[in-house]
Amino acid sequence: MRELVAHTKYRAARSSIRWLAEAVAAACPAQPVDVVTWPPASVARLRAHGVDHAGLLARAVARHLDRPVRPLLDRMPGPAQTGASWAQRRAGPQLRALQSVRGMNVLIVDDVATTGATLTAAARALRDQGAATIGAATATRTPLPRRA
Repeated sequence: MRELVAHTKYRAARSSIRWLAEAVAAACPAQPVDVVTWPPASVARLRAHGVDHAGLLARAVARHLDRPVRPLLDRMPGPAQTGASWAQRRAGPQLRALQSVRGMNVLIVDDVATTGATLTAAARALRDQGAATIGAATATRTPLPRRA
């Protein structure tokens, strides 16, 4: 799975998105979803790769779930998560909701969960704007570090 996601993120292998989206959608519990969204990539990542991979995945997952997808979050400037230590990643990015989601059931889709900080920041921003329920789905999760 690591190689599949790495090919998608860093080598522009978009052909994997359809398969990943199908697997993510199939793993989603049967809960009501009004809208699908994603934590946006940083400006630096967008410049470097030309695409927001989580956005591509969210759109494809939404198609599989037959639900609308909308960019509901904005990423504030801050340090990159990639390459940061586990402790630095735990601080997570600063995200804000772009509009009210009062009473809506929102599904956040991301490609990789490392510490959970990005998903937590996204959920917090959506909860602050009134989301009724918030679910999260990722293509993969980085294993937790071993404790000595």
